[in-house]
Amino acid sequence: MPVEMRMWRIDGDEPRALTASALPAEKDLHEFLKRDPSLLGERLLVIGSEVTTPFGPRLDLLAIDAEGSLHLLELKRDKTPREVVAQVLDYGSWVSTLSREDVIDIANRHLSQPFEAAFEDVFGGAPPDELNHDLHLTLVAAELDASAERIVNYLRTFGVPVNAVFFSYLEDEGRRYLARSWLAADEEEPSGGGKPGKRATWNGRDWYVSFGGGRPWEDARQFNFVSAGGGKFYSQTIRSLPEGSRVWVNVPGSGYVAVGTTLAPASRFDEAKVLVDGSWCRLTEQRLSGNYQHRGDGDDEAEWVVPVAWARSGPESQAFWQKGMFASQHSACKLRQEFTLSLLEDLFGVSNE
Repeated sequence: MPVEMRMWRIDGDEPRALTASALPAEKDLHEFLKRDPSLLGERLLVIGSEVTTPFGPRLDLLAIDAEGSLHLLELKRDKTPREVVAQVLDYGSWVSTLSREDVIDIANRHLSQPFEAAFEDVFGGAPPDELNHDLHLTLVAAELDASAERIVNYLRTFGVPVNAVFFSYLEDEGRRYLARSWLAADEEEPSGGGKPGKRATWNGRDWYVSFGGGRPWEDARQFNFVSAGGGKFYSQTIRSLPEGSRVWVNVPGSGYVAVGTTLAPASRFDEAKVLVDGSWCRLTEQRLSGNYQHRGDGDDEAEWVVPVAWARSGPESQAFWQKGMFASQHSACKLRQEFTLSLLEDLFGVSNE
């Protein structure tokens, strides 16, 4: 049976039904969702409105969530149930093919700032490496009829990631309300319909390094190294840095301060050697201002050091940071985000070749 939404106001001990009214126009619902997609119940960033498809028609709204999954929102308008469901599936077949670069291009054409910056505004961090690894198809309607409900429920039994949401517009003594109801609850979301993720391509060279935890950046800058340790989470990733990698160093809370090339694999602090003024020397013999010794003798707890030849470096006071840039809690990881790489290559004046 078709979904119906009713609301009552309690006056004393008496329930009083609110009057359901038609939206002034269904395009108003489009504008409501465009301005505040959280009306659907989760944080979303709208990255496209009236998005042109290769086959002509335009899909109403395209949004992205914190995990990088895309949400295709299509309004029923005056279409029949069969027409609107077919259209949602048709649009979905195209959106599912979008690469990371396609998604960012659509977003940058719609948003008033770079996608990465807008993403950080909404979700509080940089976009994940994988975009469009999952797709959610949503039919949006002012009312839902029995035929549309049957079709959507039938498709969901085959794992098609489609759902329907409808909004009721109510009035009460001059006040206006918008009520929402989903056809299927979140916990009923079909498990099928997955597809390979759209992961950012790694160029095989660039790595991100986080140099923090109370370590003075001037030590690393002067004596040409990066380091991390004090637990498996920190030591394991710094040890993954291969020789000959280009590393971009971020001081958490400040920004990017240097780019350089690793000269050797990681070694424990008490055995590490660094290249200073053309000569290799033991790091423990240098006049360091920081304390790099950690409790415990195991490899996981030890401080691990990677010698680096800096191509460009600056003091922490001149660190560079822009909203939307990549950052990670890992000590080191592959740097895939083109937005960050492009900004840093321009800033530090190094080639992307």
